[in-house]
Amino acid sequence: MSFWRKLFILCLGIAVSVMFCMKLLEEDFLFQNSTFSIIGLEITYPKAKVAEILAGIDDHVKKILLYHLYIDFAFMAGIFPGIASLSMLARKKYTSSILRKLLLITAFSQFVAWAFDITENLYLIKWTSGHEIGPDFSFYHAVVTSKWIIAIAGFMVGIFFLLKNREKQFFKFSPTTLLCKK
Repeated sequence: MSFWRKLFILCLGIAVSVMFCMKLLEEDFLFQNSTFSIIGLEITYPKAKVAEILAGIDDHVKKILLYHLYIDFAFMAGIFPGIASLSMLARKKYTSSILRKLLLITAFSQFVAWAFDITENLYLIKWTSGHEIGPDFSFYHAVVTSKWIIAIAGFMVGIFFLLKNREKQFFKFSPTTLLCKK
Protein backbone atom coordinates (compact mmCIF):
# COMPACT_ATOMS: atom_id res chain seq x y z
CA MET A 1 0.00 0.00 0.00
CA SER A 2 1.37 3.41 -0.97
CA PHE A 3 2.22 6.21 1.43
CA TRP A 4 -0.67 8.33 0.12
CA ARG A 5 -3.23 5.56 0.64
CA LYS A 6 -1.99 5.00 4.20
CA LEU A 7 -2.12 8.74 4.85
CA PHE A 8 -5.63 8.95 3.42
CA ILE A 9 -6.87 6.08 5.63
CA LEU A 10 -5.24 7.62 8.73
CA CYS A 11 -6.67 11.08 7.97
CA LEU A 12 -10.12 9.66 7.25
CA GLY A 13 -10.08 7.90 10.63
CA ILE A 14 -8.99 11.05 12.44
CA ALA A 15 -11.53 13.27 10.67
CA VAL A 16 -14.50 10.93 11.16
CA SER A 17 -13.66 10.23 14.82
CA VAL A 18 -13.18 13.88 15.72
CA MET A 19 -16.22 14.96 13.70
CA PHE A 20 -18.33 12.55 15.76
CA CYS A 21 -17.06 14.15 18.99
CA MET A 22 -17.74 17.65 17.69
CA LYS A 23 -21.27 16.71 16.62
CA LEU A 24 -21.98 15.48 20.14
CA LEU A 25 -20.84 18.80 21.60
CA GLU A 26 -22.98 20.82 19.19
CA GLU A 27 -26.15 19.56 20.88
CA ASP A 28 -25.33 21.91 23.79
CA PHE A 29 -24.99 25.06 21.65
CA LEU A 30 -27.94 26.91 23.16
CA PHE A 31 -28.67 30.62 23.05
CA GLN A 32 -31.99 32.05 24.24
CA ASN A 33 -33.62 28.58 24.28
CA SER A 34 -32.67 27.74 20.69
CA THR A 35 -29.63 26.21 19.11
CA PHE A 36 -26.93 27.96 17.12
CA SER A 37 -24.40 26.38 14.80
CA ILE A 38 -20.72 26.55 14.08
CA ILE A 39 -21.53 27.03 10.39
CA GLY A 40 -23.66 30.00 11.41
CA LEU A 41 -20.79 31.50 13.38
CA GLU A 42 -18.47 30.86 10.43
CA ILE A 43 -20.53 31.94 7.46
CA THR A 44 -24.24 32.60 7.71
CA TYR A 45 -24.69 34.83 10.77
CA PRO A 46 -24.05 38.55 10.40
CA LYS A 47 -21.57 40.28 12.70
CA ALA A 48 -24.32 41.56 15.03
CA LYS A 49 -25.74 38.07 15.57
CA VAL A 50 -22.30 36.52 16.15
CA ALA A 51 -21.55 39.26 18.71
CA GLU A 52 -24.96 38.77 20.36
CA ILE A 53 -24.51 34.99 20.62
CA LEU A 54 -20.94 35.10 21.92
CA ALA A 55 -21.78 37.80 24.47
CA GLY A 56 -25.06 36.16 25.54
CA ILE A 57 -24.23 32.48 25.99
CA ASP A 58 -23.81 31.28 29.55
CA ASP A 59 -20.49 30.01 30.92
CA HIS A 60 -21.40 26.33 30.40
CA VAL A 61 -22.16 26.87 26.70
CA LYS A 62 -19.03 29.02 26.36
CA LYS A 63 -16.96 26.17 27.78
CA ILE A 64 -18.56 23.65 25.38
CA LEU A 65 -17.97 26.00 22.43
CA LEU A 66 -14.32 26.42 23.42
CA TYR A 67 -13.92 22.63 23.73
CA HIS A 68 -15.41 22.31 20.26
CA LEU A 69 -13.00 24.89 18.84
CA TYR A 70 -9.98 23.21 20.46
CA ILE A 71 -11.08 19.76 19.25
CA ASP A 72 -11.48 21.26 15.77
CA PHE A 73 -7.69 21.58 15.61
CA ALA A 74 -7.50 17.75 15.66
CA PHE A 75 -10.17 17.59 12.94
CA MET A 76 -8.04 19.90 10.80
CA ALA A 77 -5.13 17.49 11.16
CA GLY A 78 -7.31 14.84 9.52
CA ILE A 79 -9.33 16.70 6.92
CA PHE A 80 -6.78 18.88 5.13
CA PRO A 81 -3.99 16.28 4.77
CA GLY A 82 -6.74 13.82 3.79
CA ILE A 83 -7.92 16.05 0.95
CA ALA A 84 -4.30 16.59 -0.08
CA SER A 85 -3.69 12.85 -0.15
CA LEU A 86 -6.67 12.40 -2.52
CA SER A 87 -4.98 14.74 -5.00
CA MET A 88 -1.67 12.92 -4.59
CA LEU A 89 -3.35 9.55 -5.13
CA ALA A 90 -4.92 10.91 -8.31
CA ARG A 91 -1.60 12.46 -9.38
CA LYS A 92 0.02 9.00 -9.42
CA LYS A 93 -2.41 7.91 -12.16
CA TYR A 94 -1.39 10.51 -14.74
CA THR A 95 1.67 11.28 -16.86
CA SER A 96 0.58 14.69 -18.20
CA SER A 97 2.87 17.26 -16.59
CA ILE A 98 0.14 19.92 -16.60
CA LEU A 99 -2.35 17.63 -14.86
CA ARG A 100 0.28 16.44 -12.39
CA LYS A 101 1.13 20.08 -11.56
CA LEU A 102 -2.56 20.92 -11.13
CA LEU A 103 -3.01 18.04 -8.70
CA LEU A 104 0.17 18.98 -6.82
CA ILE A 105 -1.04 22.59 -6.50
CA THR A 106 -4.43 21.31 -5.35
CA ALA A 107 -2.72 19.18 -2.70
CA PHE A 108 -0.46 21.99 -1.46
CA SER A 109 -3.36 24.46 -1.39
CA GLN A 110 -4.87 22.42 1.44
CA PHE A 111 -2.14 23.77 3.70
CA VAL A 112 -3.38 27.27 2.90
CA ALA A 113 -6.92 26.16 3.78
CA TRP A 114 -5.57 24.64 6.99
CA ALA A 115 -3.87 27.94 7.91
CA PHE A 116 -7.15 29.76 7.22
CA ASP A 117 -9.04 27.30 9.44
CA ILE A 118 -6.52 27.86 12.25
CA THR A 119 -6.96 31.61 11.83
CA GLU A 120 -10.74 31.21 11.95
CA ASN A 121 -10.59 29.20 15.17
CA LEU A 122 -8.24 31.68 16.81
CA TYR A 123 -10.67 34.50 16.05
CA LEU A 124 -13.61 32.54 17.47
CA ILE A 125 -11.62 31.57 20.58
CA LYS A 126 -10.62 35.20 21.12
CA TRP A 127 -14.19 36.46 20.66
CA THR A 128 -15.67 33.69 22.83
CA SER A 129 -13.21 34.65 25.57
CA GLY A 130 -14.72 38.14 25.74
CA HIS A 131 -12.82 40.24 23.23
CA GLU A 132 -14.87 42.60 21.08
CA ILE A 133 -15.31 41.49 17.46
CA GLY A 134 -14.33 44.86 16.03
CA PRO A 135 -13.59 45.80 12.42
CA ASP A 136 -11.75 42.59 11.52
CA PHE A 137 -15.02 40.66 11.00
CA SER A 138 -14.86 41.25 7.22
CA PHE A 139 -11.35 39.80 7.13
CA TYR A 140 -12.57 36.86 9.22
CA HIS A 141 -15.39 36.18 6.75
CA ALA A 142 -12.97 36.37 3.79
CA VAL A 143 -10.66 33.84 5.51
CA VAL A 144 -13.55 31.47 6.27
CA THR A 145 -15.00 31.71 2.77
CA SER A 146 -11.57 31.14 1.21
CA LYS A 147 -11.01 28.11 3.43
CA TRP A 148 -14.28 26.52 2.33
CA ILE A 149 -13.64 27.25 -1.36
CA ILE A 150 -10.12 25.79 -1.27
CA ALA A 151 -11.16 22.71 0.70
CA ILE A 152 -14.24 21.89 -1.39
CA ALA A 153 -12.42 22.55 -4.67
CA GLY A 154 -9.52 20.36 -3.52
CA PHE A 155 -11.86 17.53 -2.57
CA MET A 156 -13.79 17.77 -5.85
CA VAL A 157 -10.65 17.91 -8.03
CA GLY A 158 -9.03 15.01 -6.14
CA ILE A 159 -12.11 12.78 -6.31
CA PHE A 160 -12.81 13.67 -9.94
CA PHE A 161 -9.35 12.73 -11.18
CA LEU A 162 -9.09 9.74 -8.88
CA LEU A 163 -12.34 8.29 -10.24
CA LYS A 164 -11.94 9.49 -13.85
CA ASN A 165 -11.90 6.67 -16.39
CA ARG A 166 -13.75 4.35 -14.04
CA GLU A 167 -17.18 4.74 -15.69
CA LYS A 168 -17.56 0.99 -16.21
CA GLN A 169 -16.87 0.38 -12.53
CA PHE A 170 -19.07 3.20 -11.26
CA PHE A 171 -21.91 0.95 -10.16
CA LYS A 172 -19.45 -1.40 -8.47
CA PHE A 173 -18.15 1.48 -6.35
CA SER A 174 -17.42 0.87 -2.69
CA PRO A 175 -15.22 2.64 -0.14
CA THR A 176 -12.50 0.08 -0.77
CA THR A 177 -12.32 1.16 -4.43
CA LEU A 178 -10.45 4.27 -3.32
CA LEU A 179 -8.18 2.43 -0.95
CA CYS A 180 -7.26 -0.85 -2.62
CA LYS A 181 -5.00 -1.35 -5.60
CA LYS A 182 -6.26 -3.30 -8.60
